[in-house]
Amino acid sequence: MLAITCICIFVILPLTLIGTVVGRNLDGQPDYPCRVNAVPRPIPEKKWFMEPAVIILLGGVLPFGSIFIEMYFIFTSFWAYKIYYVYGFMLLVFLILMVVTVCVTIVCTYFLLNAEDYRWQWTSFLSAASTSIYVYIYSFYYFFFKTKMYGLFQTTFYFGYMALFSGALGIMCGTVGYIGTNVFVRKIYSNVKID
Repeated sequence: MLAITCICIFVILPLTLIGTVVGRNLDGQPDYPCRVNAVPRPIPEKKWFMEPAVIILLGGVLPFGSIFIEMYFIFTSFWAYKIYYVYGFMLLVFLILMVVTVCVTIVCTYFLLNAEDYRWQWTSFLSAASTSIYVYIYSFYYFFFKTKMYGLFQTTFYFGYMALFSGALGIMCGTVGYIGTNVFVRKIYSNVKID
């Protein structure tokens, strides 16, 4: 209890105060790469597959496909008490996941911008984060066909932890996708010449 109290007093409290002071004193003015009109343009009608909801759902398919095989081994090490040895391969799959996530979100955002839909920020985050939906659906398959768990406690424990795992994976993929897409959008719009 003393160690937790010391951590709260000497680590969390000073970091919170420093973060508050720095956050309030930073200049909050956006630095757009080109001139932006103050009045937003109306978004024209587009095909059904160019809607943000469809792009978000389809954006997670390829990143999930890049980690699909490895998910079986990770789930087996978590839930079937097998020892996992190939950490180098898992690092390689993680790097492939990050690259595929960035590429997919850039393509999704490019489609949105070509359809003259300027609402790309949340779409890029959610299209990358939708990988976690597919991981959670795969966890249902793994639970019913690969494990021998039964009972209320085991089922609640499994799906609760898989929801936390999927949520963390979604936040991680969404953040990486948004950062990559932000760099891409800033790069293409910094080359726009407006006279």
